[in-house]
Amino acid sequence: MQNSIITNKGISADTMQLGTYPVDKTNFEEVRDALVSFGLTPNQSKVFFYLRKIGAKTASDIAKAVNIPRSETYHLLTALQNKGIVEASFQHPIQFTALSIKNAVNLLINTETERLNKLKKSDPELEEMWEKYRATLNEEEESEEKFKALQGGNQVNSKIFDMILNAKKECRVLGSEKDFIKFYHANFLDALEEQKIDYKLLTSITEKSKGILDNIDKTKIKKLGSSVKENLCFLIKDDDEVLFFIKNEGNNKEMRAIWTNSETIIYSKALLFNNLWSKIKLGEELFNE
Repeated sequence: MQNSIITNKGISADTMQLGTYPVDKTNFEEVRDALVSFGLTPNQSKVFFYLRKIGAKTASDIAKAVNIPRSETYHLLTALQNKGIVEASFQHPIQFTALSIKNAVNLLINTETERLNKLKKSDPELEEMWEKYRATLNEEEESEEKFKALQGGNQVNSKIFDMILNAKKECRVLGSEKDFIKFYHANFLDALEEQKIDYKLLTSITEKSKGILDNIDKTKIKKLGSSVKENLCFLIKDDDEVLFFIKNEGNNKEMRAIWTNSETIIYSKALLFNNLWSKIKLGEELFNE
């Protein structure tokens, strides 16, 4: 039987191979069509199907196997995690696994049913609301400040990936040594490098952990002084979004953060970052080689 490689254009033989793993074409097309009917894109379906057939894999393994650019693969994995049908482990490198087909379909059905029920209940009011607000709707949406509380590693990490992958100009990140170790294991630093955008990193990282920055342009990193508190950590994207971590003393180790597009908060975080960055001279910011 003839073999072929799965590509973005589809499958051209009765049997295909993802990497070195044989996958049946008929099964793939049936699963893909079912998942697409629930709102998944063909590439999201392809990634889910691969993980379901093969098991836990890293983003790099997935990208190579399904022939999708690594930067796009991060975006696809984030979308699948948001839908709840793919899960990520906290290890390095981070590995992704897919729910069983049964559990994934049940979850997607429940989500779609809930959405349709909400639409059905609101239908009588929609036309009246539209007529009432259409003149000012666009203006209100543009000026509205939004805040979102993120709780747990999956929500926080997914939002950070989303910010990095949608950045058009730059990202600025400030965090402690522990924060940057987590960023390294979650592949955030790789994503920043691959996005081909400007970025600046401020961190209190020490000699013992500096190896995680080996692949980073040293002109984009500066070392925070000891006067900056360890519980300060935030990411600014394009001066239009900011995510900052909430770190309270105690035994609660669950990752928590706030995301917002508030101009006031973005400005205050950017002012702090730029002030700290400007006080550190280039060539003195890292470690003595």
